[in-house]
Formats: sequence, C-alpha cells, structure tokens
Amino acid sequence: MSQYGENRVPVDEQPTIQMAAVSVPAEERPTIQIAAVTLPAEQRSGQARNATAPGTAPFGAGTSGGPRTGVTGPTAGNAGFGGPTAGNPGLGGPTAGNAGFAGPTVGNVSFGGPTAGNVGFGGPAVGNVSFGGATAGNPGLGGPTAGNAGLGGPTAGNPSFGGPTAGAARSGGAAVGGALLDRPTGTDAGGPGTPASGGWENPGAAGPEPAPTARRGLRRTLLAIGTVAAVLVVGGTAAGGYAYAGEVPRGTNVLGIDLGGKSRAEAVTALRADLDRRASTFTTPVPVRIGDRTGEISPAAVGLAVDVEATVAAAVAQRPGPVSLLFGSRDAAPVVTVDAEKLDNELRKIIGKSGPQMTLPAVTFAGTTPKAVYPKPSKGIRADDSARAVRDGWLRGQPVVVPLVETHPVTTTEEVDRLITELAKPAVATAVSVKTERGAFTIPPAAIAKSLVLSSDKTGKIQPRVDEKKLRSALTSQLGRVEVKAKDASMSIQGNKPKMVAGAGGQQVDTATLARELLPVLSKADGREVTAKLKAVQPKVSTDDVAKMGIKERVSSFTTNFTGGLSSARSQNIVTIARDVDGTLVKPGETFSLNGHTGERGYSQGYRDAPVILDGKLVPGVGGGTSQFTTTLFNASYYAGLEDVEHKPHSYWFSRYPAVIESTIFWPNLDFKFKNDTPHGVLIDTSHTSSSITVSMWSTKVYDKVTTEYSPRRNITKPKVIKLAAGPSCIPTNGIDGFTQDAYRVFHKGGKVLKREKFTWKYLAEPRYSCG
Repeated sequence: MSQYGENRVPVDEQPTIQMAAVSVPAEERPTIQIAAVTLPAEQRSGQARNATAPGTAPFGAGTSGGPRTGVTGPTAGNAGFGGPTAGNPGLGGPTAGNAGFAGPTVGNVSFGGPTAGNVGFGGPAVGNVSFGGATAGNPGLGGPTAGNAGLGGPTAGNPSFGGPTAGAARSGGAAVGGALLDRPTGTDAGGPGTPASGGWENPGAAGPEPAPTARRGLRRTLLAIGTVAAVLVVGGTAAGGYAYAGEVPRGTNVLGIDLGGKSRAEAVTALRADLDRRASTFTTPVPVRIGDRTGEISPAAVGLAVDVEATVAAAVAQRPGPVSLLFGSRDAAPVVTVDAEKLDNELRKIIGKSGPQMTLPAVTFAGTTPKAVYPKPSKGIRADDSARAVRDGWLRGQPVVVPLVETHPVTTTEEVDRLITELAKPAVATAVSVKTERGAFTIPPAAIAKSLVLSSDKTGKIQPRVDEKKLRSALTSQLGRVEVKAKDASMSIQGNKPKMVAGAGGQQVDTATLARELLPVLSKADGREVTAKLKAVQPKVSTDDVAKMGIKERVSSFTTNFTGGLSSARSQNIVTIARDVDGTLVKPGETFSLNGHTGERGYSQGYRDAPVILDGKLVPGVGGGTSQFTTTLFNASYYAGLEDVEHKPHSYWFSRYPAVIESTIFWPNLDFKFKNDTPHGVLIDTSHTSSSITVSMWSTKVYDKVTTEYSPRRNITKPKVIKLAAGPSCIPTNGIDGFTQDAYRVFHKGGKVLKREKFTWKYLAEPRYSCG
C-alpha cells in the first residue's frame, strides 16, 4: 500500500460515467455553483490543519500516507472535488475524471471534465476552448497524462492548471484548482502529507491525521455528492447536445416556419421556399394610415421585402439560455427591407396637401420696402420614421400607422425681425459705390432690393446672399459703362460667298466676386464702397468653331415686298429686326427663337408704331410690320428643310404672304422657332432693297430641293361689314374671305421624294371696317 492508501477510495465505489462532447459559445455557458461543504465537528480532529482559502470547502487533494490531520489540499478553495489520484478523500484523480467529476476545470465551473466551462457538464472534446480535457496538453492546460484522463499529469504544473504528477510524493492535485489555487504539498519538509515549506497556504504548518471515523464519513459524503453530480452531468450533457444541434437553436420559428436545428444553409432554403409558396401574401398592397388619410402602398413599388439571409443570420445569433433551449420555443422577427426614398414618395401621394404646411421664413421687398414672412411649423411625415413604422408593421395583419411629425423652421420670428432691422433696411437706405480700372458706377437701392436674397433653405434657415445673376440683370446700363463685350467669330456674305469674320475678346465685371463683397457692406451706414475686378472674356464662338460648321453655300432664300416705301414706319421696323438677326449662326442641333434673339421690341430698341392686329382689328402698335419679317424668315427656314418648332399664321390671310406658310409674332406671347436638325451650321443672312426684304440660309445642302403643294381652299366665309367710330385708332379695311387650306412641304433628294409634311390653317374672314 502506498503512503496515500488510507485516503484511497475503493475502485468498486468509483462511479465511471462517459459524457458526450458538446461545444457551446462561451457567452452562453451557465455556471452551476456547488456550495462548499463543511465537515461536522466530529469529523475534524486536531487543532493544526492546513489553512484553506477563506470561504472555501474543506475538501482537497490531500494525501493519506503522511502525518496529516486535515483534508485540505490544492483545490480546497474550489468546488470541493479534485486531486490527482483516486486515493484522495474526494472524487478527483484520473479515475474520477472518467466519471465526469473533478478534472482540470472543476474549480472554475461546477463539475469536472474538460467541457465544464461550456454548458456546465462534462465532455472531453471542448477542453480545447479554455479548460482541461482531451487536449489539456495545450498551452496553459493539463499535460500529456491530463489529456488522456482529463486530469493533471506530468506537466500539470504548467502556469495555468498544473501540479505534480499523480504518483508524486506530494499531496497537491494536478490542476484541479486552476493556477490561482495550485498549492504544491509533499514530503519535502515535514514528511508525507506535510505542506512544502514556504507554501502560501500555511507555510511549514502541519496537523494531525484525520481519525479513521472521520475519513469514512468523508468518503460517504463525497460519494453522495458525486452521484448527484454524475446525474446532472449525464442529463445536462445529452440535453445540451440536443438543444444545440445545428446552427439555428431548436424551437426557433420565423413567420410560422420552424427553422430550429437546421444549418444556416438549410434554414435559408426552407425559409425562401416557404416565402415563395406564400408569395401572394407578400405582394398584397399594404394598408396605411397617416393622420386622417388612408391608402395603400405596393410592396414592390417601395422595395418592401423579407431579407431571407439576414433573417436566418439573426435567428442564428439569437442564442437563448439552456432552459429555454430545452423546454421552450421562440419567434425570431424577420428582417424587413424597404427603400426609404421610394416609400416617402408613395406616402406623400397619400397624404397630399393635408395638414399644415411649413411656412418658410423670409424677407422680401416691395420696391425698396422690406416685408417679413414669419415662420410656421408643418405637420407631416419624415422618411426615416415612416420606413421604421412600415418595416415593423408590415406583417402584423393590421393597417400600418405612419406617424406625423411636427417640424419647426430653424429661423424664429424674432430672428426675422432682427434681420430686417440689422440688414434689410440698412441695405436699401443708400446706394453703394463701385470702383473699377475702367471707371466707377453705383448700385442703386432698387438694384440692391432686386438682388438681395433673404429666403430660407428647406429647414427654414435664412442665409442672406446677393444673387449674382439678379445683380447683373439689375445693372445692365451701369455695367455697360465699364465693360467691353466679346464678339463671337462669324461669317458674312461678301461677293455672294461666305467669308470668315474673326471674333474678339472683351472685359466683364466679375459679378460673382462683387456679389460676395457687396453683402457685408449692405448693413453699414457709412463706408458703402467696394472695388470690382474686370475679367477677360473670350468669344463663345471661335474661328475654329465656325470653320468646322460647313457653311459653304446658299441653301434657301425668300423675299417679301413692303406695303409702303422704305421710309414708312412699318418698313423701318422690318429693316430694324432684319439687321438684328443678320449674321446669326445657328449651330447643329440648336433651336433659334426670334423673341429670344431680339428680346423686347420697343421704342428704346428703335421700333416705331405701325398697324398691328389686336382683338381682331388693325390698330397702331409699336413694332408693327415685324410679322412680315417673321414670315420671310419662316419661309427661308421652311425651304432650307429645317425643322419647324413653333409658328402661328395670322388670323386673316394677307395676299402679300403665301397662304398657310406664314407666321406672326408678338412680344412676349407669340414666338417663331426653328431647329437646325442638320449636321452643319446655318448662317442667317438678311438684305433689303427699297421695296423688299430677303432672308437667305447658308449651310451645306441636305436636300436637292424643298417644294410646296396646296390643297384647294374649302369652307369659304364672307366678311361682315362693321362701322367704327372715326378717329386715329380706326383703320378701314376692304374685308377678306375666310377659308381653310392645307399645304404640304415636300423633300426631294436624288430624284425621289423623301418625305411630306402637312400644314393646315383656318383663316377667319376679316370684317369690312369703315370709320365714321
């Protein structure tokens, strides 16, 4: 018998229980604490015992062969089991390790065994994670022997769980108590059972051996505890393995589909198949309620769907406790996706203009008088809140309630008043002087009022600024004194041939910089002066640009005759507008607008009063006669084969114009437009004689010729006779028949007709007006 024989548990009393290996994430490992057991007084003998850690159980891996009076050992501070040999008074040791009790990690969790740190039950395979077991020989765990028996071995004295070998002449257990409770004892100093000198537990202290009766009582107590532990270990191990089979925890349901126990891939396949089977459920319009408005949204229109893979991932990550795993079931919420922007657009169709709309604060000007626009809050939807409500409520079988949110503008009423006092009123109090290298000019209060912008952004925050474009528009005459306009390269017809006309650069006030530097000056009462820079401006059309346009021949020409001499007001108006348009280049793909090119045609632009049609009768009006030039220009573009964009024939037909193919113009409501739909540039050339006006188009021919075919006139109507009061506004007429007629534009090329375009117009009968 060895020196530890008296404390050895007979082999037939050692329960041996095999346990399945189970791996469970560390964060979900339950820790089942076993209370420390204190021996009755009659089982304790002697006064001197090895000291134990405060609050620990007086069970350990003490040896039996030495003069020991206590039973504490290296693991006395743990759960009460352990020890390197079966001869200990506990259940530790290599054999006890087979039973699933003490082992390298008994002191850490509840029951021994390599997997005690996982689910609280034994199992040899999970010792790789953090405790002893099959691979307890890993760094910081048991040694070679411990890897077989689940206990400490020759290298059990490693930094974490080690201790001397089971057969060594020491009383300490291999790794039962973990690194902090590794208390080596042996025969080094005081003989068998005596703690090693210098040990931290009770250096050099020794006590009497426990009495035989005490040892027998101790064995019975430990065997009873071991039996209970064995039952828990076996049952818990099996249950843990069942609950954690597969990646999705058992009892997990998603939308009524049981995914428990399935792998991630299996769960994805099962969930997707079920959703496909119930596809109509997920495509049904979703009823929504927004305040007092109700409506429906299409899931497809707003990207509303179940993200299958994300749903399964969330179900896998949802790791309930062991009791819930064993006996319960749980619903995992589906992961729902939605396009917040598309949803917001659809919901706004439902809510419409209902609810108070936000009044954005601003300061406007009535002339040069500032007017306050005070802020008011709105009540409406917010994209993020709406998306959250729809995601959460979509699959609940009830109308989704989308919340209404009250939103206040950032700028307050008080701030609007302060802005008027501190900026708006001082800004228009007096003019601002501007100096340039080419001279000076002033910005009058009216121009400041037109260009000073005191409006807010969509949040209701007012950001004062001077609008560059509005400033330039308000300073047309002032800027003209110091600026030099750039001249585009062009072409002119000389000797019946197109000739290049070079462009020239110019100088322009840098109004962008001027606008920024003007703002801080506007709040001042004095020192209202700024310096503006002139910047070089290049022509918009260069010589190279013109050369590439392919303008080489006249492709059309049209002439109309004056109704009076060249000196008449009407004829002079025609010549004035013709000179304005002469030399205009129309680039490929560009649309020419006559109103856009000339701008307003008034007295300041050189136009005079001449007869115009107003309310069905001829009356004097500024710019009368420009319709004749418009008709001439229209016909030139018509026979050049260019695309007609906009024109309107006169109400009455005048014999000086071709029927149907003619056009009037009136600023700003009636315009004439054509598009250069050829790959070449078009040069508009105008000329006049004492009796006529001619417009020619120069380019590269696309068609051999363009002709017109007419239908017979139909629906002829006769003029009425109307007598007007005599006076300067009365212009007598002879009256003209009304009729309807079609005109066909025919495109010819290579001896063939490429296409035909139909134009139709209904002329009214012009009354026969008499005066007096």
